[in-house]
Amino acid sequence: MTLNMGSIDRIIRGIIGVVLLLLPFVSAFGAGSALLTWGSVVVGAILALTAVFGFCPLYRILGINTCRT
Repeated sequence: MTLNMGSIDRIIRGIIGVVLLLLPFVSAFGAGSALLTWGSVVVGAILALTAVFGFCPLYRILGINTCRT
């Protein structure tokens, strides 16, 4: 698994991922809908994990590489 995400991409994904992970727990976001709550948590977790590892499987499939190494 080689890195295919640059540092700016990882920072943006990390911030958005953490926000989406925490949003249902600190606000009324998705209070009436389990789909919104779980969707936010799942998408946030995926974004956060791809940011931590620096690898995005979708980028690999599409041939995108934002890493400058």
